[in-house]
Amino acid sequence: MTMREAVARFVADGAAVAMGTCLEPAIPFAAGHELIRQGRRDLTLVGPISDALFDQLIGAGCVGRVVAAWVGNVSEGLGHCYRRAAERGVPRSLEIRDHSNFSISLALWAAAWNAPFMPTRTLLGSDIPSGNPDLVPEDGWVRVQPVKPDVTILHVQRADAAGRAHAWGPMGISEEAGLAAERVILCCEELVPSEVTLSDPNRVLLPETKVVAVVHEPGGTHPAPLQGFWKRDHAAHREYASRSRTAEGFAGWLREWVLEMPDRKAYLQRVDPTLRISRHLFSAPVDYGDE
Repeated sequence: MTMREAVARFVADGAAVAMGTCLEPAIPFAAGHELIRQGRRDLTLVGPISDALFDQLIGAGCVGRVVAAWVGNVSEGLGHCYRRAAERGVPRSLEIRDHSNFSISLALWAAAWNAPFMPTRTLLGSDIPSGNPDLVPEDGWVRVQPVKPDVTILHVQRADAAGRAHAWGPMGISEEAGLAAERVILCCEELVPSEVTLSDPNRVLLPETKVVAVVHEPGGTHPAPLQGFWKRDHAAHREYASRSRTAEGFAGWLREWVLEMPDRKAYLQRVDPTLRISRHLFSAPVDYGDE
């Protein structure tokens, strides 16, 4: 399935979408850009630290609510589109439900386990619960209410057509986001035979029954890094930070890098080829022999 088909079929206006669940690496920028091209509106974005992806979706007018620990541009600081939306309602007003990285994980686990809440003390003494009705202080605890995405979008190193995914490197809250969601869209660098994924079953990220689409989208995380495939494009983040400082600058960036791009293949033709990983460090194989 193509990215265009997956987004058109499985992500509706008003959907709650979990993205960027590995924090800084493996962010599904290609999927986010397709959401923008298809003009999705009133989305709820769910995640911990999404680097600049949430900022881009907010600037494009796709987002009505953010349920996250942080929104910005990691190496450059502020997310200018997020700030304009939060402070001035540009391009539209934004509901913000703050979490910590830990509490958004708990909220997703609560949904995955069908629990009414998850208790924690870690938010006590902070002002995070004061702005989020899903965080309820009570009797020396904070009850973290479930957050259940309609769809979680993950980018992994490899997957088979049945939806079995192998991912490695920093995982963040990908497992809980996938298990909590109604459905999962998998984007992958490599589409492999099932013999490959089943050769290492302990590495399979999620039950394939959660997966509704597998999209072969090499380079789909750029400018975010992906272990074993792509380095982080610091220059791209600097350019985005500079151009998105004004609404007009962001509009120009959006036209150039998203709206006028026919597909990811065309996008990658403009990406520095030295960002591809060239020095590979493979782990030792494991032995599943039983006789």
